[in-house]
Amino acid sequence: MSDATRSSRRRLHRRTTVLLILFVGLLVLGIGCVCWAVMNICAQSSRVVSDKTVPAVATTRSVETTRSVAPVAFQEGDTVGTLSIPALGKKFPIIEGTGEDDLKKGVGHYIQSVLPGINDNCVLSGHRDTIFAGLGKLKIGNRLVVRTVTGTFTYKISGTRIVDKDDRTVIVPTDHAVLTLTTCYPFHFVGSAPDRYIISSDLVKSE
Repeated sequence: MSDATRSSRRRLHRRTTVLLILFVGLLVLGIGCVCWAVMNICAQSSRVVSDKTVPAVATTRSVETTRSVAPVAFQEGDTVGTLSIPALGKKFPIIEGTGEDDLKKGVGHYIQSVLPGINDNCVLSGHRDTIFAGLGKLKIGNRLVVRTVTGTFTYKISGTRIVDKDDRTVIVPTDHAVLTLTTCYPFHFVGSAPDRYIISSDLVKSE
């Protein structure tokens, strides 16, 4: 075989090798582009789904917050509504807040609890020697009627108990509409009473 023939074959081999490498590179690049395009489409689809679902969740949470947390609707010192106790023949204004000034005006609504009529624990407090004098006379089955701008809510007393003044179980959440009344105990005590008298009642009627 002549030198010219061998040289020609070497050039052809090098050219073939270069073309093969170029083809493989283009193939890899093409596959990469296809993968990128597929990933981009998936990402856009995910964003579309996210854009459609997130506002709905946010709206739901916003509504729950508006319905559950008293400060959204009232400021401390505002009149929330009235509490009627038919068994005692008494009716009191419900004031937002449980500060000393609030309790002088009427029954204090614990700000971190829900408003009356909502499915959770609504906590009202009053002084044992003024607003809630005679609270110990109430019995299981007696009715408590709360009227607010959102409606009239009737509760039936389901139980009473005495707890330490630092007992926080009084304000725990509940899975249904509950009205909790709390006042100092003993009812006749000189100085700061060490305990709290608690009345629990369940919502039985909404109007």
